Amino acid sequence: MDQKVADLLNEQINKEFYSAYLYLDFANYYASVGLDGFENWYKIQAQEERDHAMLFYQYLQNNGQKVTFEAIAKPDKELKDNMAPLKAGLEHEQYVTSLINDIYAAAFEVKDFRTMQLLDWFVKEQGEEEKNASDMITKMELFGTDAKGLYMLNSELGARVYSAPSLTL
Repeated sequence: MDQKVADLLNEQINKEFYSAYLYLDFANYYASVGLDGFENWYKIQAQEERDHAMLFYQYLQNNGQKVTFEAIAKPDKELKDNMAPLKAGLEHEQYVTSLINDIYAAAFEVKDFRTMQLLDWFVKEQGEEEKNASDMITKMELFGTDAKGLYMLNSELGARVYSAPSLTL
């Protein structure tokens, strides 16, 4: 495996664990304001991000690469109202998409088709993540200022259950 590609994949492990921390911070915010459905949604997001990190971890190991763990930064987003985590979430997903695209470009450059095949799943996943984040902002804009609407949205998000990614390495 090309060293630059391996290094980028290794860095992505850390970025995915940071994403989990960030989403747990969002869940913590929503728990503190009594929105347990939003809390549930972001706890599940955190679980997904941890699984993404483990997919990259396993891929590197399966390809004989050493995995190096770095410190995970403390989330630094200011969560001043119910919309702030949602907007920060969309911004973060767009950032993660750019990271995946950078790894894909590096793999393409060295004709690392196996890594590109792995990343195809992540490219699709990031499209879904950005749409979900955008949809949540739209719903909060529509219903978040109305108590009954916020209650229904919170209930909807509380019904989310975790389902592990179906990607074979």
